[in-house]
Amino acid sequence: MKRKSSIPEEKLLPYETICAATRGDPEAMDEVLRHFDGYISHKATRIFYDEYGQSYCGVDVELKQRIQNKLIARIMERFKPE
Repeated sequence: MKRKSSIPEEKLLPYETICAATRGDPEAMDEVLRHFDGYISHKATRIFYDEYGQSYCGVDVELKQRIQNKLIARIMERFKPE
């Protein structure tokens, strides 16, 4: 069967890791979180202002944690291994 994804296979998470994460394996879940860390950090980047009114970009740690928790919850409830 031909793959439908244009993403190179070496950049994808192994199927076994995904299945282990859905069963609640903490090491597999950590691997999933590491895999998506850059994307999550990008989505959690916000503009902050210091006490002098200067703006800077940074990762909102609380928002990043909420996104990670949501990902974990979705993996556990929606994806079931075959």
